[in-house]
Amino acid sequence: MFKALVIENDEQGYRSLLKDLPESQLPDHDVTLDVSYSSLNYKDALAICNKGPIVRHFPMVPGIDFVGRVTASRHPDWKEDDVALLTGWGVGEKQWGGLAQKASVSGDWLVRPPATLSPLQTMAIGTAGLTAMLCVMALEKQGITPEQGPVLVTGASGGVGSYSVSLLARLGYQVIASSGRTSDHAYLIETLGAASVIDREELSQPGKPLAKERWAAAIDSVGSHT
Repeated sequence: MFKALVIENDEQGYRSLLKDLPESQLPDHDVTLDVSYSSLNYKDALAICNKGPIVRHFPMVPGIDFVGRVTASRHPDWKEDDVALLTGWGVGEKQWGGLAQKASVSGDWLVRPPATLSPLQTMAIGTAGLTAMLCVMALEKQGITPEQGPVLVTGASGGVGSYSVSLLARLGYQVIASSGRTSDHAYLIETLGAASVIDREELSQPGKPLAKERWAAAIDSVGSHT
């Protein structure tokens, strides 16, 4: 038996329950793990609270990422006691996710976290941190350097946004953080390293043609007019 947060949707309605499940109910994939940690992402919250059409197959275990230790494997790349990380691949939406004590997934979905990080540190970074680093790498691939000017980060108070601010600042970029949370301004500047903070209302209207360039690049973690 193992504990799991399970989302159900039937004639009794949509609900999220903490349940004890037999291991026989795990999906039939080639790697089984004991889950060490799973972060609570915004998409998970939407699914758990039924605030959007995130989950379409029931019952579902939410949790879009997790880190754990392999307990059984039929996959050639994974053996018992290996530490593995999973993010993406529809887990927590189409496939059972990480908000459980055990998980069964395809070994092709798993990656090895850096040996220098503990499982707790790996999941503290989680999907948000990984996404932010991919954004920073994309800017670097396009040749954007600190000398070219400031970089805007939208949704700077959120997971991807806050990691982006911190990473860019540590790399020497002048970061302009856009946020709707006035209470976070000091945190964004003093803790994460933003050069300044602008209210998201400044970006709420579509841009005008031939407007003056203000930033060398942007990491837009929100989208649309923000």
